[in-house]
Amino acid sequence: MIPLTKMHHAANELKYVSDAIARGQVSGDGYYTERVEKWLEKQLLQGERVFMTTSATHALEMAMLLIGLVPGDEVIMPSFTFSSTANAVILRGARPVFAEIDEATLNIDPADIERKITSRTKAIITVHYAGIGCDMDVIMALAAKHGLYVVEDAAQAVGSRYKGRALGSIGQLGCYSFHGTKNVTCGEGGAIIIDPDNTALIDRADCIRQKGTDRSRFLRGEAGSYSWVDAGSSYSPSEVLMAMLLAQLEELKTITEKRRQVHLHYDGILNRFAGGKLVKTVTIPPACESNYHIYYLLFRSPEVRNMVMHELNRRGIAASFHYMPLHSAPMGVRLGFHAEDLPVTEGVSKCILRLPIYPGLTQEELAYIGKQLVEIMEAI
Repeated sequence: MIPLTKMHHAANELKYVSDAIARGQVSGDGYYTERVEKWLEKQLLQGERVFMTTSATHALEMAMLLIGLVPGDEVIMPSFTFSSTANAVILRGARPVFAEIDEATLNIDPADIERKITSRTKAIITVHYAGIGCDMDVIMALAAKHGLYVVEDAAQAVGSRYKGRALGSIGQLGCYSFHGTKNVTCGEGGAIIIDPDNTALIDRADCIRQKGTDRSRFLRGEAGSYSWVDAGSSYSPSEVLMAMLLAQLEELKTITEKRRQVHLHYDGILNRFAGGKLVKTVTIPPACESNYHIYYLLFRSPEVRNMVMHELNRRGIAASFHYMPLHSAPMGVRLGFHAEDLPVTEGVSKCILRLPIYPGLTQEELAYIGKQLVEIMEAI
């Protein structure tokens, strides 16, 4: 079976992991954590402040703590996302408000964001689906008009850009994922990105991720001891994970280029179906540079999608659906939402099909996938 995704192994992984162990500190905030944070700040984010976390889930939870989310607040987000996006809000006693997505990009629709802003709205969470940026100019303008925070769930978008700016660095806060399914990975890991001019948020983030203590000041020699000063949790990842991640980040350009080649290969195969009613392929707007995290197809009906998925799976190709919308999931229904609330989101969820995409796909495997896909689709 050709898998849907498969991690890339970087050349220096074992070397760096062995060195991390030899240094004697495998708990967090050591040599490799600092190197990864500085790499992201300088090589990718043009100076944004970065704190490494144990996951993007924890980065989102930190973000909600940082913006002061409290019971009664509302946060607007897409329903077409992973549960972590909404859980970060619910864990603070606040309420997620689900907005519709744009069928062209599968990203949150700014027009529906505006319709759903109320006096209780505290923030907007944008999810950059497939590594393709949301319409951030419009969203940032809406947020400024209504005095809202923007938190970018850029879990899928490490290395992607919008109008030249790294996704995750445009809102007041951004969140990255380095989960095993992501383009660069350490198995489990994440990062929270903060506007470098917002020193209050930076100082509080440093405290929150140290279990609510001012331990970082102590480690920097700025205090003779440290104590509990705020709410917080254990968000610092192991040095072993950060050593692996540094090796992966050093090969980010290579990984992205190999994924781009797979993306172009699929585009070439599917050109013959362009303009027809059977299927739509990934759209990358001119303002966006993608990291090619996902290659998806949108079929004209759930029945066609299911048939193509079944046939590809039967032929040894792990094609798959994606998110089940949060608003119509059991938890969403308990919160008072209904499937009919977001018809575009529901339709996309039922008609989307993801194809295998990762750097290690061979030319023979790509040729086989292409041949089987065309054969199946021409028979419809």
